[in-house]
Amino acid sequence: MVKEQDFQDSLLFGKGQQKGIVAIESLEEEQRPAVELFLRDGSSITKEKAFFMPFLITTQSLAASCPIEHEKEALAGKGVLDIRMQFASWKAFIEARKWLQSESGETPGSPSAPYLAISEPVRQYMLQSGVTHFKGMHFEDIHRMQFDIECITTPGFDFCNAEREGDQIVAIGVADQSGWTEVIGGDGQDEASILQHFVDLVRDRDPDVLEGHNLCNFDLPYIAARAARHKIALSIGRDGSEPRQRASQISVGDRVSRYTRFDIYGRHVIDTYFLAQAYDQSHRALDSLGLKAVAMHFQVAANDRTYIEGANITEVYKRSPETLCAYVLDDVKETRAISDILSRSAFVQAQMLPLRYQDTAVRGNAVKIDQLLMRAYYEKAYALPKPEGGRPIAGGYTDLFIEGVVRPVHHCDVRSLYPSLMLSKGLGPASDDAGIFLAVLKTLRTLRLDTKKEMQEATGSVRQELDAMQSTFKILINSFYGYLGFTQGRFNDFAAADRITSEGRNLLADMVVNLEALKAKPVEIDTDGIYYIPPPDATEGKAKENFRAAFCKTLPEGITVEFDDEFVAMYSYKMKNYALLRSDGEIIIKGAALKSRGLERFQRDFLRRFLALKLEGKEEKIPMLKAEYDHAIQNRELPIADLAKSETLSDSLNVYVRKRDQEGGAKRAPYELALQAKKSYRAGDQVSYYVTGSRKNVAIHESAKLVSDWDPSQRDENVAYYQGKLDALYKKFGGVPVESSPAQGELF
Repeated sequence: MVKEQDFQDSLLFGKGQQKGIVAIESLEEEQRPAVELFLRDGSSITKEKAFFMPFLITTQSLAASCPIEHEKEALAGKGVLDIRMQFASWKAFIEARKWLQSESGETPGSPSAPYLAISEPVRQYMLQSGVTHFKGMHFEDIHRMQFDIECITTPGFDFCNAEREGDQIVAIGVADQSGWTEVIGGDGQDEASILQHFVDLVRDRDPDVLEGHNLCNFDLPYIAARAARHKIALSIGRDGSEPRQRASQISVGDRVSRYTRFDIYGRHVIDTYFLAQAYDQSHRALDSLGLKAVAMHFQVAANDRTYIEGANITEVYKRSPETLCAYVLDDVKETRAISDILSRSAFVQAQMLPLRYQDTAVRGNAVKIDQLLMRAYYEKAYALPKPEGGRPIAGGYTDLFIEGVVRPVHHCDVRSLYPSLMLSKGLGPASDDAGIFLAVLKTLRTLRLDTKKEMQEATGSVRQELDAMQSTFKILINSFYGYLGFTQGRFNDFAAADRITSEGRNLLADMVVNLEALKAKPVEIDTDGIYYIPPPDATEGKAKENFRAAFCKTLPEGITVEFDDEFVAMYSYKMKNYALLRSDGEIIIKGAALKSRGLERFQRDFLRRFLALKLEGKEEKIPMLKAEYDHAIQNRELPIADLAKSETLSDSLNVYVRKRDQEGGAKRAPYELALQAKKSYRAGDQVSYYVTGSRKNVAIHESAKLVSDWDPSQRDENVAYYQGKLDALYKKFGGVPVESSPAQGELF
């Protein structure tokens, strides 16, 4: 838990000191603008009403001409938005915003608009008051409920669709942070009763947070659609209201994903799928974002957990409903365990930011930094600048010095490279008159170092909580550079960002020279870290420490290095694509070329085993591995799931046909299969298919076949095609020709 003295730092935590806030909602029916606060004290929830005056920030000339009644305050500093206007009602705020839009010709939210008008009452209240969620609370204090649904699918389809009559919910697994679990249904209970029971459970147990894996794109939309079909009120809000739905999107790195946002009055929705996506963006360690793969990665999957292939859910339910109940219960337990690990960072951020807890889990770090700066400027009554227009920024220093397998390999990481350069050289946004940017960055770094030191001396749940805090601070610290190049950032500064990357490139180039001078061999460098082969006489013990100390002496003031990992071997394929072998046998694979999710499962499995042999120095066994897979493909021994691909129909079939026939779009296998099928496919359905035929080079859309039509007694997968894919993968990574296949006994 964040300490009391830390909460006094209003730059990070806001000036509001009210404890125990678990939710804030707008009271839209109030004549005078107000919000409702939900406060938790142990097991009890109380409610309070808080009033506020909506505000706009604009220019002096526009404020002077505005015909809507308001109070105004001149703001300090050089920013062009230098007048704060406040209104007695939300209606007056809306009228003033419309007037400003009409006068300026700029829509609210546009970076070039000569006014700032925040349309969310809760965010306005949080910015003004400085209150945040969960002050004075531990992560374990919030009440969290997890759930997971299981559905049966109409025969002939690969994936359930809520719009089909027969694709019903047959079981819902439910759990919470206390250890309680329950399965609703699974025993022939009708769908309407299952849904009503679920609503009653949420109302009765009254959680602050609802959690699930792929909750926003599957479970919640499915439940909402089926409840509507049965005319059941999904009244799971704390005021008895139903969830509000709207299309939204989440950006993680370069990937933008669409999802259905659910807002539930008085509660938050946390999707662990999104948390796993964010985790993988920084760690690049997950082979898949699916629940089972994430649970295995974090080692929270029970040894005796029940596994069922998605395509077999309907059959298992009909044959053995108790097995399905065990399966959904294991799913929801894993969701709870994953949330225990990944939600803590969002919890700490919610204690800091003027955002809903739900939003801290889906908003980008640049947006969060912007909110910290905006709150500080509001509190200090400083004028705001307009954001700069976007332009390209030179990238960081990346280089590859050695390809192939090298051993041993150590890694050193410049501790917060860009933030360190910003602080040591005073590089912040030119428009930050109040000096908030670097002040927040410095405070965050100090708090992170203090928390990390305390964590290293702690044990058990306290250590886990402190680790989540210091990790959260680190993530935010390392995002301050990115904020400078954020086009929507109120205080962005592209020239400052360019100077920082230039300083970083120069520093890392000097570090490479200094490593070589100390007889180390750089292998790869990526923005702020270097993989290197240590000198032969400095791989362990005192000699290793002496080498590291000598290297640290070459660093400029304000720059520190962490020697954070050592590996038995590294396979360096190309820039930002490599595999690492730890001393305990764990293999870490980084880069899209080595772990593309676009590969079929048999290719991913082959590549992982291929890399393991390379790293372990057993390259002589690689031809045997290749022969093993050739043998399995030739003799049609691989499970069809290992050969298949699954794709979701993002367009309706009518839209696809129009794009194909009228707009010259390419023919795509899953859509062509859906058009030929005797059953009706809809947008959102998933199509699993494999390739048939006898030639290596075939048109996929002409040779694809639905997995649901596969006959295990008359296997027809295209051996030449799949062997060709294996051959291409083998050659791509330098596999030597396989002159003769080993005997079957040698293979297996």
